[in-house]
Amino acid sequence: MRITISLLTLLALSIQAAVRQPNILFIFTDDHAIKSLSAYGGPLAKIAPTPHLDRIAKEGILFEHCLVSNSICAPSRAVVLTGKYSHLNGQLTNKGSFDGSQQTAPKLLRKAGYQTAIVGKWHLKSTPTGFDHFEVLKGQGQYYNPMLITNGRNVNHTGYTTDIITDQALKWLRQRDTQKPFFLMTQHKAPHGRWEPALRHLNTFEKINIPEPSTLFDYYSGRSAAPASHKMGIAEDMGPSRLMFRYSSKFTPEQFKIFDDHFRPRNEVFEKLNLQGRDRTRWNYQRYIKNYLRCVKAVDENVGRMLKFLDDSGLAKNTVVIYSSDQGFWLGEHGWFDKRWMYEESLHTPLLVRWPGQIKPGSTNANLVSNLDFAQTFLDIAGAVQPGDMQGRSLTPILRGKTPADWRRAHYYHYYEAGGHGVPIHYGVTDGRYKLIRFPDEKLNTWEFFDLKTDPMEMKSRYSDSKYAQRIGGLKKELTRLRRQYKVTK
Repeated sequence: MRITISLLTLLALSIQAAVRQPNILFIFTDDHAIKSLSAYGGPLAKIAPTPHLDRIAKEGILFEHCLVSNSICAPSRAVVLTGKYSHLNGQLTNKGSFDGSQQTAPKLLRKAGYQTAIVGKWHLKSTPTGFDHFEVLKGQGQYYNPMLITNGRNVNHTGYTTDIITDQALKWLRQRDTQKPFFLMTQHKAPHGRWEPALRHLNTFEKINIPEPSTLFDYYSGRSAAPASHKMGIAEDMGPSRLMFRYSSKFTPEQFKIFDDHFRPRNEVFEKLNLQGRDRTRWNYQRYIKNYLRCVKAVDENVGRMLKFLDDSGLAKNTVVIYSSDQGFWLGEHGWFDKRWMYEESLHTPLLVRWPGQIKPGSTNANLVSNLDFAQTFLDIAGAVQPGDMQGRSLTPILRGKTPADWRRAHYYHYYEAGGHGVPIHYGVTDGRYKLIRFPDEKLNTWEFFDLKTDPMEMKSRYSDSKYAQRIGGLKKELTRLRRQYKVTK
């Protein structure tokens, strides 16, 4: 009898362990272009490898086409929290304050038994809600010596912000309630501008000439008037702070000496050269891209620290690791930095997911997925109810290798912050091969259409090409359908 009871107890414990809710670690960066993540390949992969991020892809799945719904920081974060487009969650631009009283995935995960926390960049102005613990940067934060608003208290830290965010995330993991599964959002400032590298990386890439994108010198012919009106040019719009002629962080004296000793003599050499025209653009590009990649390198190192903690603590087997960014970014393509446009580099964001026992290691997926899907994916992983008013779809079937037959075949995009970096309001639809963009501003009142197979860099709009008339008509109908489906009224 004793043996029978013992066996039954062991069986019950094993069943309980088998149905345990998995932990969810969501690592989120700001402005991370997929071309600077080596798992995605490209010319930067060998120059600036990201081995720890690549590990997530190697042990999990890489999504080739994760598309954002609104390519700008605060709106993207609101979409991730709510699973709703900007016009419904209320965060249309960076200027507003997020309504924290509304339904969010963290709140629903708490109801499902999770302990929830967010550490790092919040960028939504209001006080975080739905979290048992929060430590967030005020606004954009700075790259050195950040202040973290910690459960309502201002706490100052000394060091490099990417490292400190990881330090505090790991601290919370060690102190959490181990009787509950956790949902932790670790959200970095990097690699958002202004790109101040860690002291240990100041000389990284120093002796390398980073290859220029083929469209660095783009004069915007062949498209509407919209892209030519930009104010995000590497040649003319970067300014002294983005180019490290002026620093943004409040350094300690020791930090300042090392940082300034690196940049000041190089700046003096540049000023003596008095470069003009294309030579000036090329210099700006090298200064920008190297600092950007240095900031990415610190992110990759700290992702490695998080993965090591999961390994060492025995948590890795029951923790889903999700890596993404709030949107893509321009690394000199079309002569640009920044994001906002529905063009490819801005529209795409990285998405890597590792889920031991559920995802076939080394998988890739080419379906159209979106940050709109993240909230419902979190909930589905947790076994929690997915509210009917969320507008995305859980990615869990795809993670398990079974894409639903009715998965989306087109993606809707809508940008609302008129004038930011010279980018007008626009919206559009893409099916992955073709893209239709509408610029409704009365001064523009125009359309663009691209065939991404024949023109992947989107150098020439084919909107007036009769060859594509039927295809354009079809996308216009799809655009109307999606706007109706997502309850877009403007």
